[in-house]
Parts: sequence; C-alpha cells; structure tokens
Amino acid sequence: MDRIADHNRKAWDAMGEKGSPWAKAVSSDEVARARAGDLAIVLTPVKRVPADWLGDVRGRDVLCLASGGGQQAPLLAAAGARVTSWDNSPQQLALDRHVAEREGLALETRQGDMRDLSGLDDASFDLIVQPVATCFVPDVRAVWRECARVLRPGGRLLAGVINPVFFIFDPDLSDGEGRLVVRHPLPYREDAPETMAPGRRAEVAAGDPMEFSHSLTDLIQGQIAAGLTLRDLYEDGWEDASPQPLNAYLPTFLATLAQKA
Repeated sequence: MDRIADHNRKAWDAMGEKGSPWAKAVSSDEVARARAGDLAIVLTPVKRVPADWLGDVRGRDVLCLASGGGQQAPLLAAAGARVTSWDNSPQQLALDRHVAEREGLALETRQGDMRDLSGLDDASFDLIVQPVATCFVPDVRAVWRECARVLRPGGRLLAGVINPVFFIFDPDLSDGEGRLVVRHPLPYREDAPETMAPGRRAEVAAGDPMEFSHSLTDLIQGQIAAGLTLRDLYEDGWEDASPQPLNAYLPTFLATLAQKA
C-alpha cells in the first residue's frame, strides 16, 4: 500500500465512524424493498441507477468496488446477487458486514486498493458497481484496466465519477455573491502541500482524504482503451448548492455504463 492509499484508508476509516453520507448504512426498509424487487442504488449523490443498467442481478456475480459503507453491497445481495465488496477501508467494509449480519444476507468483503485487484480472478464478475471513488487515486486508468480484466464477456461496469471542472475552483475563495474563483490548473493533485490551497491543505492534514482530478479523456476514453464499450451516461449533482457552491451552476458528477465485449 503506497502513501496515498494509506492516508485515504485512515481517512475513510474515520469518515465511516463519523457517519459520512457515503458511510451511512441502509435501513431495513430499503433492504426489504430490494428483496421485493425494488433495487434502488446510487453511483452519484442523488439519481437512482436506471433499472436497465442493472438488469436482473439474481444469481449474478457482482463486485462492489470501493463502495463499502453498508449501502450498495447489502442491497445487491438482498436483490439476489452474489456480492463481493472490495474496499481500502476496514471500517467501510465493517459497515457492509454489519448490514449483512443484521439482515441475514450473504456477502464477501475484501480489503484492497481499487488499482490492484490481483486477488480476484480474470473474468469472474458479471457486474461491477463503483460509486464515486476514483477521485481518491492518482491513476484512474489502472482502475479501468483491472475492471476490464475481472469482468466476464458481456459484463458491465457502472461507475460514478467527478467532472474534472469541479477541481479548478477554490470554494473557499467565493466572492460572497455566488461567484467562484478559479485557482487550480488541471490535473489537480493533493499528494503534495504546494498543490493545495491553504484551507484544503489544512483539511487533508487533519485527515480528509486526498483527492485527484482526472481528465475526461482518462475518465471516458480510458474505459474504452481498457477494452470496454461506453453504452450510456448521465449527469448528477447534490440536491442543493450547500455541499459545494459549484453545484448551483452545473452538475458536478457523471455516471457511466460500459460493457466488455
């Protein structure tokens, strides 16, 4: 595990303990609905993944990649999938196990870096579900290559990503009238203090995860270069502008559906 992965593991362990929105275990009612055929999962903050992206998951081998936190993995297991949850954070995986034990669900948890799935066999999954997470690694193409390797022919990758334009602004430098200040050239990196604004530098030093922008070429064409075919996409944002001021101007998230030939 490199320095970035180690820092982000500790950060997500702490976020899981604090109840981050991405580490909030699903309710028994949500599990019951998934069991009844109403499977509602997200890749981005708000929009539900379209049913035709998922298809019928019953009896399918599903990898929940960097999506621990007691959310997608238990719901997919409740819907009848054979689920493996792979995450860098033991605390996030513990939340998956907590829901599984509470609801009598079978799922497997594995700790590891999303860039290296060498513990998983080639062509072993029908579906990969990855909510927004690639912003926490510097090399997104490594993630796509591993996803393509472990997918079976015809298998699908459902991924949430951040629009790279998000990273050029410094929300701490808003002029108070809703206008943001451009500060960062792309690609944006947080693995060196000189690349960050002072406010963000303090947050990372205090334990926030390091984040990285990726070009649209790497986010989209990178999947194609890995051997996947892009089938669909949609945009999303937060429900209001409060989490990030940029959300008032444009959707800051993308979700993509890609398929292995």
